[in-house]
Amino acid sequence: MDEHKHTQHAHTDHTLEAPKTSDPHAGHDHSGHHMPPPEPKQTASNGHEQHEKHMAHGSTGHADHHEQMVADYRKRFWIVLLLTIPVTVLSPMIMMLFGYHFEFPGANFVVFGLSTVIFFYGGKPFLEGAWEEWKNRSLGMMMLISLAIVSAYIYSSFTAFFIEGSDFYFELATLILIMLLGHWIEMKSQMGASKALEELIKLMPKVAHRLDAAGNIEEVSIEALVPGERILVKPGEKIPLDGKIYEGLSTVDESMLTGESVPVEKNPGMQAIGGSINGSGVLKLTVEKVGNETYLAQVINMVQAAQQQKSKSQGLADKAAGWLFYIAVTAGLLTFLYWIFAANLAFALERMVTVLVIACPHALGLAVPLVNAVSTSIAARNGLLIRNRTQFEEARKVDRIVFDKTGTLTEGNFGVTDILPAAGVSEKELLTLAYSAESQSEHPIAKGIVRKGEAEGVTLLPVTDYQNLTGQGLQVTVDGMQVAVVSPGTMDERGIAYDKETFASLAQQGKTVVFVLKEGSLQGMIANADIIRSSSQEVVAALKEQGIEAIMLTGDNSRAAQYVGDQLGLDQVFAEVLPAEKSKHIAALKSGNKKVAMVGDGVNDAPALAEADLGIAIGAGTDVAIETADVILVDSNPKDVLTIITLSKATYRKMVENLIWAVGYNVIAIPLAAGVLANQGFLITPAIGAAVMSISTIICAVNARLLKIN
Repeated sequence: MDEHKHTQHAHTDHTLEAPKTSDPHAGHDHSGHHMPPPEPKQTASNGHEQHEKHMAHGSTGHADHHEQMVADYRKRFWIVLLLTIPVTVLSPMIMMLFGYHFEFPGANFVVFGLSTVIFFYGGKPFLEGAWEEWKNRSLGMMMLISLAIVSAYIYSSFTAFFIEGSDFYFELATLILIMLLGHWIEMKSQMGASKALEELIKLMPKVAHRLDAAGNIEEVSIEALVPGERILVKPGEKIPLDGKIYEGLSTVDESMLTGESVPVEKNPGMQAIGGSINGSGVLKLTVEKVGNETYLAQVINMVQAAQQQKSKSQGLADKAAGWLFYIAVTAGLLTFLYWIFAANLAFALERMVTVLVIACPHALGLAVPLVNAVSTSIAARNGLLIRNRTQFEEARKVDRIVFDKTGTLTEGNFGVTDILPAAGVSEKELLTLAYSAESQSEHPIAKGIVRKGEAEGVTLLPVTDYQNLTGQGLQVTVDGMQVAVVSPGTMDERGIAYDKETFASLAQQGKTVVFVLKEGSLQGMIANADIIRSSSQEVVAALKEQGIEAIMLTGDNSRAAQYVGDQLGLDQVFAEVLPAEKSKHIAALKSGNKKVAMVGDGVNDAPALAEADLGIAIGAGTDVAIETADVILVDSNPKDVLTIITLSKATYRKMVENLIWAVGYNVIAIPLAAGVLANQGFLITPAIGAAVMSISTIICAVNARLLKIN
């Protein structure tokens, strides 16, 4: 993020921008990068009620629903299979095929009774689905299936009691059996994506340490907690619910939730996310969000929405099924009219039923949903939350990707970039003094110097007499020596000479420079900057290889922005851009039919995220990101942008493969079912059609499961 709050620290503030005043530490609060959980979209009368509602629906309801559907199809399949066995044994076609004869008085009535049970019990899901499609005036998959099984059942019933002809009981039974098997396979495949939700909910602890008014600790279930109550989190424990810290200092591991690999330092006033792991300190929190309001619940809801949302391609598949319904009815009627004159009623009816059976677009219905479910699951495992399937699929067409700077292309944390000792002083000596002095401060600049000292393994000297020099820097006693870390303005005020040319060069790069003094004598200068992510260079290079422009759009100062742009080799850099102006830049970049993606933090970049063809939010955690972004990166890593593009291309490729197979199968099979090759002695029976259709369905399911990005 580029617009930051200014907070006072124990010693004076640091700034990312080159110093303009005597203050080397001018307000740059990086704690804001660790965003708070999303604002609640729903409320409940109390925490217990809402949490239970969420646990029932958000955590396990989605999975339970799938499990119930899987169990239902499984049960119907096995029962229909048992009933199909005697129907198959008594089928004239099977008798002729295997050369045996088995008949007894009333056999026709037995087959009729078994087939009736199969039709109403096994066909119930399809008949109910067809009724829903009829009521919604959206004829499609279920209507076609129902049309086929109703036609087969009615025709067979007539042949059993009223007209002469071969019955279709065997075909009816096997068709329903195969359809049940296909839907069972479909639901089992979709269960794979639902498992991601189950893994997410496992992150939540079951109990919490509640504090009463007197400060006594009571262990309670998290369902018993309501907003406003106070809880205590011991070292190493998971934080039970989202809340605000009011006492204690610690580091918190949020990697499982936000992808932030480095533990986040927490202090009073900061947000804590439920499910994150507390470090070595004791934290006291005021509960703010429970149930569906929590950060984790928002993540779960986004995954659910992504799995259930129908994409543009899915809409095309449904539309194709609708057209196929009318094609099937038309082809069936034409087939009947032709063969009733060219042959006889029985043959005409048989051909018509065969056409209707062949036209059932089960594979067409599976082609896109299964790919979507698998790609959503893969995305979740790779730290991507797909909020808008249609826009995600369009990622494969992106021409330009616009990045925010701070916290996106950069780490959002200060680090040492240059150590420039004075004459007669070594780099190690300079770093040792700065490291020892800054070890007493909690400021981002100080932490950057401390990290550098720790990385270099320099000795931490004893420090006493810490003094905060307001607007100037700090002063301490290091191993008996007076040491100060001050700003260039302070150097000018004190009349201490320094290499202004070198300083100007560093400032031109947007770096913050501090000066280290020992007993009033200059020991050297240390330059600090928001460190460029190690992965950013790789991302920009990879985008260029794919012919995609990499652009930076930031509210930061032009010097710091241009330095990052030069280091990464960006195609364009727009700096000092206000939030309201960012969307105008995006609109301009979209000119010429260019597809533009915007990668930002979801707060000040919200207008740009909404304007872009594909909005990508860095760091899940704000209501703005949830409302405006199409894809949310759990890990604030620009490298994940490459994963989005790769997965989008792979997903689209699988969809096309499945749609071609499913539609191509129907295009070839319907004419054959109508009997275009009947004079050559080639006819497709409903049973053969159903078997081939099952193979087509399984191929689509297996092909979807083969979707990979590595």
